[in-house]
Amino acid sequence: MPELTDIPEYRFLTITGEGRPGSDHFSECISVLYSLSYALKMTLKKITQKPEDYSDYTVYPLEGIWDLKEEAKRNYTGQLDKDDLVYKLMIRQPDFINEDFFNEILKITMKKKPHHLLERVAYERITDGRCVQMLHIGSYDSETASFNVMEDFAENHNMKRISKDHREIYLSDFRKIPVEKLKTVLRFKVQNKQVL
Repeated sequence: MPELTDIPEYRFLTITGEGRPGSDHFSECISVLYSLSYALKMTLKKITQKPEDYSDYTVYPLEGIWDLKEEAKRNYTGQLDKDDLVYKLMIRQPDFINEDFFNEILKITMKKKPHHLLERVAYERITDGRCVQMLHIGSYDSETASFNVMEDFAENHNMKRISKDHREIYLSDFRKIPVEKLKTVLRFKVQNKQVL
């Protein structure tokens, strides 16, 4: 079932791209994000001067914010062409990882494991704010049904979706889990109708 929630500021490693999910470029973006996230985690475990509030942690799941290219939005007919997608992929980081530490690890990773996409990874603080979210189980291609339920829920709570972009949080590894068992948190931003 959908729920209304307020999402505070979190820290992320992010990388942007466009086109079809599952492409080589898309896979490389994911690989680079995980490579850096694990480098941060393992470095923190090894060093003696740990940040204040440090505790060991599990690397967070992959997330993505999805939208359409501007031209595709203008000419949208109701039929989605996945080549028209634009995305920001990200992995959340603990609050004790600051931008300076990220930049330090990024430089080390660029020397040890060079990759042309590393220079495109950014450290960002992102606040989603007021949102409707819901757990979707099954294929990514069937998410429209869950979004329809979420939009009805927002309407019934006097809320309105702000835009067609949305966030997905991938709780399952699509390489290891059957499609029908995939678990994805879907989320979009909303506002009270009267303030629009």
